[in-house]
Amino acid sequence: MSNIIVNRVKEFLKQYPPFSFIDEKALEEVSREVEVKYYEQDEILFSKGEEAQACFFVLKEGSVKLFDLKNGQENIVEICDEGDVFGVLALLGNRPYILNAKAQEGSLVYAIPVSVFEKLLIENSRVSLYFAAGFASGQVVVRNDLSDSQKARSEFNPASEDKGLLIFTGKSDFNYSKVVLTCQPNSTMQEAASRMGEKGVGSIIIVDHQNHPLGIITDKDIRNRLVAEGLSYETPVSELMSAPVLTKSQHSDFSDLYLTMVKSRLHHLIFTEDGTVNSPVTGILSDHDLLLSQGNSPAVLIKALMNTHEVKEMAKIRNRAEQLLRYYLENEVSMDFVANIISEINDIIIQKAIKIAEIKLQADYPEGIDTKFCFVSLGSEGREEQLLRTDLDNAIIFEDVPEHKLEKTQKYFLELGGEVVETLLSCGFQPCPAKMMANNPQWCQPLSVWKKHFSDWILTPNQEALLKATIFFDYRAIYGQKQLTEALTEHIYQEISTKNIFLNFLAKNALLNPPPLGFFRNFILEKSGEQRDKFDIKLRAMMPLADIARLLVLSHKIVGVNNTFRRFEKLASLEPNHGELMREAGQAYEILMRMRAIEGIKNQSSGRYISPEDLGKLQRQLLKNTFYPIDELQKIIRVRYQLDYFGS
Repeated sequence: MSNIIVNRVKEFLKQYPPFSFIDEKALEEVSREVEVKYYEQDEILFSKGEEAQACFFVLKEGSVKLFDLKNGQENIVEICDEGDVFGVLALLGNRPYILNAKAQEGSLVYAIPVSVFEKLLIENSRVSLYFAAGFASGQVVVRNDLSDSQKARSEFNPASEDKGLLIFTGKSDFNYSKVVLTCQPNSTMQEAASRMGEKGVGSIIIVDHQNHPLGIITDKDIRNRLVAEGLSYETPVSELMSAPVLTKSQHSDFSDLYLTMVKSRLHHLIFTEDGTVNSPVTGILSDHDLLLSQGNSPAVLIKALMNTHEVKEMAKIRNRAEQLLRYYLENEVSMDFVANIISEINDIIIQKAIKIAEIKLQADYPEGIDTKFCFVSLGSEGREEQLLRTDLDNAIIFEDVPEHKLEKTQKYFLELGGEVVETLLSCGFQPCPAKMMANNPQWCQPLSVWKKHFSDWILTPNQEALLKATIFFDYRAIYGQKQLTEALTEHIYQEISTKNIFLNFLAKNALLNPPPLGFFRNFILEKSGEQRDKFDIKLRAMMPLADIARLLVLSHKIVGVNNTFRRFEKLASLEPNHGELMREAGQAYEILMRMRAIEGIKNQSSGRYISPEDLGKLQRQLLKNTFYPIDELQKIIRVRYQLDYFGS
């Protein structure tokens, strides 16, 4: 590669971590080995299931999407932007890719060989920690966008110079295999493979007569060193084992164990009594075990939830999800991804709570209740926006039953709702002050009553009805028969079509909280009470956007899009003349969600009230910038629904 190109590569890479951690000479060596690749629009870089290439990637220009395929549809997990690092599985060994990568437009990519990077992983702790943090969190792409907005967002959580990636501190509980499969050096490969198959494990440790480790054989060794080479199955394991082995004590710090495996390209680490090869084997740790034990992977938390029926354990897992949320916020992971993950975790907790409740109620209802029902989340959880464990809004819809069965049926579902709410409170969620929960008889009703509720709200839209509508219109089925919510949705749209004026009332309600433009320092502050001189980010900024998105989605009769920023994304395509404004509104809402979550975690609160005096200049400007789309959208709503001529 010519010196000119090498210098261009070097100047680009040095702007972004982990390359910014590397000295000039080392970075030049890396840059000389970089392969510059160009991909046409829709060209595939790699596919899910393929063995990882001997390089990882940095996006120079264009955009690359990482996605999974579900029922033939692309489920986008992340969009890579300039400076983002992706395809990093190659750094942890020759692993299959877990996602597909496709160029969204003509894209220039730097392919960085793992071989030239290995030395840096071993010698530069900042580089190895940088990637280790990504692996432990389950990240698929390391975000390196340095836009002003992100700089401002990051100021809400000032991190260390490593941008908050030094997450491996002190000791951490982790799981490992204490029962270890071993064999003697004179055992044959046939015997070793047979025993591995019987026990369903991927490795066997070769030990001496004192049970001291001599080497290790893995599935990969059997494939590559025995089968591929056409050797006899009678070959002694001592001839093909990987030796010498690296050993550690199981009492080592998490960071020490993890970085040892990353730096040494290990999939397995052997534990011995004193941490050396001169003492007996006490266990074996796989890189998979390590990731599971740290618990920073959403898949890990979800799997753990699925495998427990203990409320205390569920509470612990939800606490770990809070740590995951903190990590995501500090490291600028996209809010769409974060909201998806936290909502999925919350949903599974609710589902497990219902199953626990059903089992508990079997004693009082031995014959069961043969009635279909659906447990629904309302409000922010219904919109998949509840990042913090704030108050819960939920309800139960059950199918219509004969009059003589109604009392017993409702009693059962109220008790079910009560048990579920108790479990959720035990997991750290807060009760709804307005008692809009499934243990309230008013919100545990048959479908016909629910239809009547919505008909009343639509046909008589007084202030109380509109308040309930803003919460209940965002319902989302969590457990049970989704057909019940679909029937309710169909009923709602039929009612609105016969009483379009309801949308005018809903529009008027969406203008109750104008954006705080033109006031002192551009903020409307609380004038009294406990939150005096604080800015109500929910009431003054988030609610107006959520209300407008809900109104417009209802007006377009869009079903199944509950999340506010996804609603604006949909509206951008439905109203192309306002497309840019809708996208700005969606981005503003994501920023507000992030600000509120950071404030909540920082102060162990709901995050609703923010003190403007505590914000830095960039933070304040970012918050003010979110007011613009609110103001513009409210102007459009005012004209579209003729609110200047619509009653008082």
